[in-house]
Amino acid sequence: QVQLVESGGGLVQAGGSLRLSCAASGRTFSNYAMGWFRQAPGKEREFVAGITSSGGSTYYVDSVKGRFTISRDNAKNTVYLQMNSLKPEDTAVYYCNANAGKIPNKLPGFGSWGQGTQVTVSS
Repeated sequence: QVQLVESGGGLVQAGGSLRLSCAASGRTFSNYAMGWFRQAPGKEREFVAGITSSGGSTYYVDSVKGRFTISRDNAKNTVYLQMNSLKPEDTAVYYCNANAGKIPNKLPGFGSWGQGTQVTVSS
C-alpha cells in the first residue's frame, strides 16, 4: 500500500493560485498513476485531474481545463496540482489518489488515498 500526504491547501481569493503537493511513500512511485479528486460539502467526490505513471499523459475534468495543471516528479515521489484562476466553486477538500498501473483512476472508489487538504476560494 502506498501512503500519500497532501499539502498546500489554504484560503485564496477568486482569481488567485495555489499549488498542491502529494508526497508518496511505501511503494515504487513510478509504478503508480496519480490523480487528484475533490469533494465539496454535500457533494460526491469527483475526479479533477490525473497523470499516467510515466507522466506522459494527463487528464482533466472539463471545469478545470486551462486553469489547473497536474505534474509529477518521480525522483521526488511527488505529484503536484497547480491551480490558477481559482473560482469559488473550486472550494473543496482535495484528495490525492494512487492507482497501481499506468492509467489514473477517474472513479472515487479505487486506489489509495491521502487525508485531503482544504482549498477555500473566497469571492
